[in-house]
Amino acid sequence: MILFGLIGKTLTHSFSKAYFTEKFTKLGLQDHSYVNFELKSISELQSILFNHPNLKGLNVTVPYKEEIIPFLDSSNELVQQTGACNCIKIEKGKLTGFNTDIIGFSNSLQKHLKPHHQKSIVLGTGGASKAVQYCLKQLQIPYIVISRHKQENHLTYEDLSQEILNRYKIIINTTPLGMYPDITSYPFIPYRDVTPEHLFFDLIYNPAKTIFLEKGEEKGATIINGFEMLMLQAEESWRIWKS
Repeated sequence: MILFGLIGKTLTHSFSKAYFTEKFTKLGLQDHSYVNFELKSISELQSILFNHPNLKGLNVTVPYKEEIIPFLDSSNELVQQTGACNCIKIEKGKLTGFNTDIIGFSNSLQKHLKPHHQKSIVLGTGGASKAVQYCLKQLQIPYIVISRHKQENHLTYEDLSQEILNRYKIIINTTPLGMYPDITSYPFIPYRDVTPEHLFFDLIYNPAKTIFLEKGEEKGATIINGFEMLMLQAEESWRIWKS
């Protein structure tokens, strides 16, 4: 059996196993399987690799996209640029890291951009945020990063004002706030200042419409969830594993 899998801390929300299981069935790949590996700590990865020598590829989700880096034998330029990895190819016991979030996010976002979407607010500072920031730089979209705590070059949620929201029309949630099963949480931004010119992008796909997106929609903003991004990055992972 040729094995692929997903590593993360809590995977009850995960879409990947069902997606790849269905894909393998459609392609007639009866000798392929996809497994979820819930790790309490990234240090458990070593035992996963030892106990599954037929493992050929892994997807990586929160909170390990950054913590996985020291375990890689090599990585591509996108991982090196962002400091985040969400896809691993395993060949002859060697782990090579990739970042497919970048392709997924960039291709999904660009479909919805309008002329007034000139600047972006990025909520969160984790591995997914790093991929988003890389994309925005490539698209030449200036952005500010919002953190829960004071950090150099970052603002806090308390710093957000009507003036800032008037200038920054794209708001991207890269945090897990609102993700199943904690669906009642959401980022605390001044939703009263949101307008129909705003674009809300939530990397979360379960639930399909988070409170963050609901609040944006109530103000007439365009809303996008993370489902298309997930599909695109999953297909890129498959391309990498097959190559």
